[in-house]
Amino acid sequence: MRQYQWIEAHPQVMMGKPVFKGTRIPVDLVLEKLAAGETIEQILESHPRLTPEAIQEALLFAAELVRGETVYALADTK
Repeated sequence: MRQYQWIEAHPQVMMGKPVFKGTRIPVDLVLEKLAAGETIEQILESHPRLTPEAIQEALLFAAELVRGETVYALADTK
């Protein structure tokens, strides 16, 4: 498993959700903000403890999670 420089998950922090190291900022929050159209600069203004590199790593983290998923086609039940 890849070691991430900016992301960690511990059961004692945010119930084990992946967060940016040294913060309680969940990775999914930043991904949702990007999906909603916020720029990296806007996110950094709202969360000054983050860095552009940390946000880029969040995108890599999400891509690796999706790549590892198994997708099953469901039969049409009609």
